[in-house]
Amino acid sequence: MFDGLHGAGLGLRREFIEHIDERMDSELDFLEVAPENWIKMGGRYGHLFEQLTDKFQFTCHGLSLSIGSPDPLDVNFVKQVKTFLDKHNIVLYSEHLSFCSAQGHLYDLMPIPFTYEAAHYVANRVKQVQDIIERPLVLENVSYYTPLMQEISELEFTKTVLEESGALMLLDVNNVYVNSINHNYDAELFISGLPSEKVVYGHIAGHYNQDIDLIIDTHGADVIEPVWKLLEFAYQQHGCFPTLLERDFNIPSVEQMLEEVRCISKIQAAVNKLNLSINA
Repeated sequence: MFDGLHGAGLGLRREFIEHIDERMDSELDFLEVAPENWIKMGGRYGHLFEQLTDKFQFTCHGLSLSIGSPDPLDVNFVKQVKTFLDKHNIVLYSEHLSFCSAQGHLYDLMPIPFTYEAAHYVANRVKQVQDIIERPLVLENVSYYTPLMQEISELEFTKTVLEESGALMLLDVNNVYVNSINHNYDAELFISGLPSEKVVYGHIAGHYNQDIDLIIDTHGADVIEPVWKLLEFAYQQHGCFPTLLERDFNIPSVEQMLEEVRCISKIQAAVNKLNLSINA
């Protein structure tokens, strides 16, 4: 884990930025933003953001890097991200292990084919990004609904990219749960198979049950109990990595979101206490 990042955080959105202040520093250990939404932000919201970066630890979670795209890497964009990270003293920059462009933007996160050839291709692009941003890229496991090709498992694909590129991992526990239902695999087996030394922080969120065997990852609802249990399992496997609540739609009050942030902290405290008693 990176020094300075710990505990429980919240994804920051413009809709509620005015309701976040230094009085919440005992509730929020860090905040996260999508750099695309803030790189060119000025005026009142830009000022509010800069005030918060002086008070809180921040991470960045990108939306448009499109690391698995067949299109050339957008080097100018990556350089803009690098400048943004340096300006605000942000160490961690994460992105989705997916692609969202192919001769134009697709406006969705598409799964990369689960093949060794694709893993090698992505790893080389990750190295390009890391050379520019001068820090490891952090890759998030994504939810997907129809795999493009499956020569190897999602787990083997993910591990190969991480190993070959030197990238780190953002473990999205809700995405694992969603995929386990949609693709009928063991969520705990997937999580336990990940390399602990790569997991630097995590996400948790809510989703929508479209059908008994189809879940849509929406970030628009409360986290359900099985996902909380899976987060606890992930901590038991990989240690209590810093974890952030994502809420992008049907956004409730900040106090309601803080209740879920407190749940993250409680699970972390319980697992840490259990580990201490075991090791005593």
